[in-house]
Amino acid sequence: MNDLISVAHAKGQWVYHIEWCPKYRFNVFRKESHKADMECILQSIAIEYGMKVLELAVMSDHVHIVVQVPPSMSLAKASNLLKGRSSYEFFRLHPNIRLRYPRNHLWSKGKFYRTVGDIDLQKTRWYVRNQVDIHQRTMHDYLKGTHTL
Repeated sequence: MNDLISVAHAKGQWVYHIEWCPKYRFNVFRKESHKADMECILQSIAIEYGMKVLELAVMSDHVHIVVQVPPSMSLAKASNLLKGRSSYEFFRLHPNIRLRYPRNHLWSKGKFYRTVGDIDLQKTRWYVRNQVDIHQRTMHDYLKGTHTL
């Protein structure tokens, strides 16, 4: 529970692992300079829109990013911003890449995503299943004076 964000009357984490690849799975980022430029572009986009990049790996033919997004931002919005703006900025830096992508679509339509948190699904399911026991035990201990709320 280290990186919980508090806003208004809510507290939580909005962290996603997102992966996507260039159209036709070309090895666009084979060159170290292209890879470094894309990493820099994605970092700057994240900062501009209030996202926090926790992990980033630009591979020769795909990108992995673990990103914490603001509570008001949906996964779709975050993904669209990262993919759309990075494509635009990359083409601006490397206009010759447009020869491979004449329709100006650097990224394929698809993506992989998964939510990420401090605890896994199994622990969360156990916690929800055992809520009655946890609260009864806590109240019982409180009434006995062995536990404070």
